[in-house]
Amino acid sequence: MTNSHKALTVHKADATWCFQFHSESAAMDPAEIRRREEFLKRQQDFKENAFKIIHTMLDWCNITPRSKHLVDEILHSIFFLGKINQVPFSPEEIIPDEQMLSGLREKYPRPFEFYLTQLPRRSPFSCVMDMIVMQKQPENENQIMQSLRDFITALKPDFLVSSTICVSQKSNNSVRHYGVSMSTSGRDARSIVIGASCLSAWDEYVAGAVMTYYVKNPNKKYFDFTIKIPDDVRCEAFSLKDGGKMKPCRSCGNMFGLNTDVAREWPYGNCAEVESLSNLLKNEIEVKEQSQPKSDTWTPQNIKRARENVLKKLKDILHNISFNTWDGHFYVPQAE
Repeated sequence: MTNSHKALTVHKADATWCFQFHSESAAMDPAEIRRREEFLKRQQDFKENAFKIIHTMLDWCNITPRSKHLVDEILHSIFFLGKINQVPFSPEEIIPDEQMLSGLREKYPRPFEFYLTQLPRRSPFSCVMDMIVMQKQPENENQIMQSLRDFITALKPDFLVSSTICVSQKSNNSVRHYGVSMSTSGRDARSIVIGASCLSAWDEYVAGAVMTYYVKNPNKKYFDFTIKIPDDVRCEAFSLKDGGKMKPCRSCGNMFGLNTDVAREWPYGNCAEVESLSNLLKNEIEVKEQSQPKSDTWTPQNIKRARENVLKKLKDILHNISFNTWDGHFYVPQAE
């Protein structure tokens, strides 16, 4: 890691970072100054996207019955990701409108209370997806995808936005189950939310398949929790940028036995297929029974050991980014 990169990642307080930037600028060459200025400018996109997403979700909540929990959840998720962003943003910086901020504190107090002590179970765009599915109804696949594509056109591309949606269903006439890719920015944030989802949100078989690869250890031989989704189950991913169909990556092939000729591996747990298949297995008992891990290493002892390893890695990442206030709980949004 270069000294300049360390300067970008070590200092977690925005004011501290800016102070160091200005104090060091006299000694920097013009190209380095421009690079850091561009970095700071780009980081503002997090704050801009966060405000737009929150504002839109509030509007949608007003016209979507029984959706308050999604606003509550997305507030916590965004506040947490803002805290651990390379240039961190507080809730007050994300929501500069004092009247709006005061109203949110009154109606949704728990995200403000727990974003420094509890981890989100999933990334923010999953809440956006759920809101639109509630509005359009699960059977209206094209409307759901178009609404998501329309929404992201107003957002910057690199922060809090998923790039892919996946649709899974037992058969052509059955209920559709949706998932989106991780809407996190940076390796640490992605790894934290993937680990949290494994431990608290995803179906146990899907989480096990991800955990098989989550802790990278060349000496890890004790378990293989990968699964094989039945061949007659539909699992299709689409780009949220242009709507084009996307083949499963090699990671999804390895974890779920999805047929693919793609060689590229995305980070395990990042893809939209993960959330979509998790929702499928939670709701389709027959498919879940057919997808049970086949390895002899799939035992209660090994499952416990795998979860302990994921938890250890999660704690190590949090420690490395100086987030030392986690109380061990995963955030549960406010009920209706």
